[in-house]
Amino acid sequence: MKRRILGLFSGMLLLFGILAGCNDPGSITRVLDALGGGGPGGGAGTVGGYAVSAVKSASAIAHASEDFTPEQEYYIGRSVGAGLLAKYHPLNDPKATAYVNEVGQALAMFSDMPQTYGGYHFLIMDSEDINAFAAPGGLIFITRGMLHCCAGENALAAVLAHEIGHVQNKDALRAIKRSRVTEALGIIGGEAVKHASGGRLPQLTSLFGDCINDIMSTMVNNGYSRELEFQADKTAVTILRRCGYDPAGLPVMLTAMQKRLRPGAADFAKTHPAPADRIAQLAGLARVAEITEPPARVTRFKDALGNI
Repeated sequence: MKRRILGLFSGMLLLFGILAGCNDPGSITRVLDALGGGGPGGGAGTVGGYAVSAVKSASAIAHASEDFTPEQEYYIGRSVGAGLLAKYHPLNDPKATAYVNEVGQALAMFSDMPQTYGGYHFLIMDSEDINAFAAPGGLIFITRGMLHCCAGENALAAVLAHEIGHVQNKDALRAIKRSRVTEALGIIGGEAVKHASGGRLPQLTSLFGDCINDIMSTMVNNGYSRELEFQADKTAVTILRRCGYDPAGLPVMLTAMQKRLRPGAADFAKTHPAPADRIAQLAGLARVAEITEPPARVTRFKDALGNI
């Protein structure tokens, strides 16, 4: 087990090196050396040992999304999260962050994936863009601009439930291109592991970075397919009902978004189907209706998010 965890950490350190612009294999090797420990094919502190561990963790790339272990999803998600935080800064508001986490954690418990390896974590990003993202393993990001579209806790719950749906459905992992899988199999197979500390290590490092870039490009630039977005909406309706929220919060929130979205802006409108299309798809599952929220919810929503 210790070697397996070391392998996962080694692979992720390589990924963080790519995200930080560290293209020097020597620098990456020094980071791995600082980790300590060893693995099959090399003693403690040797490059060979770490390279073999990294190759083993890299084998995750060669599997379909449903075959990733919870640990692998978590570490992939951490790298995706690092990429998002290079683009967006977190909001420095502990009270608002704690409240969003309280609502999000309650919703996650009623999903079909109530637990992840590292747990669910929700973070507000200090941006007026209208957007939200879900990284593998349960890391969920929501912008101030998106929160401004939420008239109350039901609408906030709808946004978070949709993102939890993406985590449950493993949509981000589907973004890894099949060509990466083929390349990973080629590197990992045969005698490649024995020589990974040589010419193959930079190739693996680049491959890891490309896999994370596949996910980032889909989430931030291209968006998921309409089918995956509609499925996440349906999953959200199920989670909302189980948790005791009015599923009408989802179409109500989408209606508010439709009024605020700016044509051509690099936000939700660029990466998601039109709100009107999503509302139409939800017909029969969640009505567009005025929501009467319990006074306690109204109070805590305004108390936590009223000044953002």
